Amino acid sequence: PPELQEKTLVLAKPDAVQRRLVGNIIQRFERRGFKLVAMKLLQVDQGLVDRHYQELRHKPFYPALVTYMTSGPVVAMGSAVTVPRVWEGYNVVRSTRDMVGDTDSVGTIWGDLSVHISRNVVHASDSVETAQREISFWFQRDELVDWKSRDWDHIYGP
Repeated sequence: PPELQEKTLVLAKPDAVQRRLVGNIIQRFERRGFKLVAMKLLQVDQGLVDRHYQELRHKPFYPALVTYMTSGPVVAMGSAVTVPRVWEGYNVVRSTRDMVGDTDSVGTIWGDLSVHISRNVVHASDSVETAQREISFWFQRDELVDWKSRDWDHIYGP
């Protein structure tokens, strides 16, 4: 089914890297049964922040967002072969948004790991269309790995 092929982008933001939470974040997605198909650590420049957050550029908090996103390394997780992918799995966009949650939701990434709304440890795409666009900002085709997970049939099989 198409929902098995959904892809989403997850960014572990500078505070997640600085606080050494990346492994915890990855583990949550792996336990959910999602497949990691690309990942890299990078220092983000303002051009990439501008492309990624283009719809926020006119908001009053945008300069602080740029300063924050360029303040330290970010871990981008994703992939693409013919269609961009990041974390891949059944209904992965909605499930990821549920896992990220709200800043005050116990049991979610934001609720459990964030200390302030402006330091919310992760970004997750909000739709399949947004994910496809965002993934293309963070990954080149030759950086993406298409692989078959040996547990895929056990997780998503008939």
